[in-house]
Amino acid sequence: MPEVIAAVESELVKESIAHAECLCGEHLREAQLIQASLLPIKGLSHESLEIAFRCIPFFEVGGDFADFFKLPDGFVGIYLGDVVDKGLPAAMYGALVMGTLRGIHKCGTDTARVLACLNERLVQRPINGRFCSTLYALFNPLTRELIFSNAGMPLPLLVSGTSCRPLGDGGLPSGMFAGSTYERHVVQLDPGDCVLFASDGLHELRNPDGEEFCTSEMMEAWAQCRRKSATESVNFVFNRQDAFSDGTAPHDDITAVVLKVLA
Repeated sequence: MPEVIAAVESELVKESIAHAECLCGEHLREAQLIQASLLPIKGLSHESLEIAFRCIPFFEVGGDFADFFKLPDGFVGIYLGDVVDKGLPAAMYGALVMGTLRGIHKCGTDTARVLACLNERLVQRPINGRFCSTLYALFNPLTRELIFSNAGMPLPLLVSGTSCRPLGDGGLPSGMFAGSTYERHVVQLDPGDCVLFASDGLHELRNPDGEEFCTSEMMEAWAQCRRKSATESVNFVFNRQDAFSDGTAPHDDITAVVLKVLA
């Protein structure tokens, strides 16, 4: 009799484990669907600009996020973020940040004020150990001005003519300290110019020798994109990082948004 009971209990344990694994799988799939709904479905095309992007999570879901959109005042908004940590907890906090960003009025609002408002809303209900690097940009198709503020993201890279250079400076991540303020940067772009916004997962990707992509490859790779479309540029940079890593698995989420000025 004890053997029968043990056998039954063993089967019950197996069924419970299988059920738990099934639930975890379902929850993960739901998380993936929710995160996908928070990302652009496709790039953005306009007579004066093209925007393309790519997002590759480190786990099944990740803490990077991005969006771009036309505003009623004619400007085009772009934001990019990178939550500290990885996986499902980072994805959940990323959804919180994106929801907060979407709830901030943006038309006629300075980019620095948008990030300051985001920071204050996040620190009002802090989550221990959670914060997010965030960049918010506006592009004016009429004047070709790029206006942006940066809360701890890697500096955007501009390809213009024969030069490739970083833009602006950093700042304190969103949700870290109350009262944080941010700089407003204005860059005059010209037809043919291309700007890369990317999370540190791309910049800090390493090859088998431990070299970082940002120090030995990034600027050179991006400089070769001056005559490419936004979509071609995204594909080119990611192909270069694949070749550079030579099979070395990334240690972080990788997200990139490319803005190409057409006319």
